[in-house]
Amino acid sequence: MFDKALKAFWKALTPDLVVDEPAKPVSTLDKTVLAALGGSGNIKTEQRVALTRIRVELADITRLDPQALRVAGVPGILSLPGGVVHLVVGL
Repeated sequence: MFDKALKAFWKALTPDLVVDEPAKPVSTLDKTVLAALGGSGNIKTEQRVALTRIRVELADITRLDPQALRVAGVPGILSLPGGVVHLVVGL
């Protein structure tokens, strides 16, 4: 309850700086790639780390379908411990 009151107080003082709802991150991945990764609910984080690579952290690595990723146009996949997957998306 105190958090709501504090947020309302700061919203009244600085209405342009306090966001009502956090923005939902928008995925830059294709629908077929998302499906091969186990769906959008399976993705914890997604980050482009280079022009040719996207780092994705998955909640459940067993839902990853490497064959479907290749069919979707992802030429290279690097699986790391902790559910982290690097997708090579360009040359």
